[in-house]
Amino acid sequence: MNKKVEYALMALKFMDQRQNCNETKLTTAREICDHFKTPFDTVAKVMQSLNAHDILSSVKGIKGGYELKVDLSNLTYKQIENIIEGKDVQHFCQGKKGLCDLYSTCNIIGPVEKLNAHVNSFLENLTLRELLEDNGEHHNERN
Repeated sequence: MNKKVEYALMALKFMDQRQNCNETKLTTAREICDHFKTPFDTVAKVMQSLNAHDILSSVKGIKGGYELKVDLSNLTYKQIENIIEGKDVQHFCQGKKGLCDLYSTCNIIGPVEKLNAHVNSFLENLTLRELLEDNGEHHNERN
């Protein structure tokens, strides 16, 4: 998982929690950055991407911000990853420049492709609600 996907998940969880607590429905990129100490430019771009894909809706103006437009139960990790990365992300046998250099001589392509299919299937079915629910195993307080 890259940082941009992490920031998207952090923002979505933050916004979902605020909306479920009947707090203000609008959240700015600056609020998220201040809360989590994340870089503004990157978070702003991530939120713009989520807005462009109808995950968020934006309200312009001095009291503007973003509002979560969809239920996290209706979004999967793979959907968010594809939105943020701008493509269908492959998790195995891929490098930044394409296929692994060893692909043509590799003796475990079949098993790796099978593993990739299982991982992608899991990520395509893993909802953000399931992924982001706080089950108490790890709780990082920032109040």
